Amino acid sequence: MSDKQRGHTDKQLLIKGLKRLALALPLLVLTTYLFTFTFLNKETIPMYYILPLAILGMAGTIFTLFSGIKLVLKSMFH
Repeated sequence: MSDKQRGHTDKQLLIKGLKRLALALPLLVLTTYLFTFTFLNKETIPMYYILPLAILGMAGTIFTLFSGIKLVLKSMFH
C-alpha cells in the first residue's frame, strides 16, 4: 500500500495551509483596524482612499482564510 492509500496526512500541503492561515491572522487584524479607522475619521479626505483598500483587504483576508482551511482539510482527508 502506498502512503496515499493508507490515509496519511500530506505534510507539505498541511504546511502550505498553515502558512496561509498564519498570513491571514495579521491581515485580519490590520484590515479590521483600517476599516474601523475609516469610520472613526469620517470628516477627513483620506477616508475615501483608505475605505476601498480596507474593503479589498477584508475580501483578500476572507479568501486567504478559507483557502488555508481548505488546504488543511485537503491534506488530512484527501
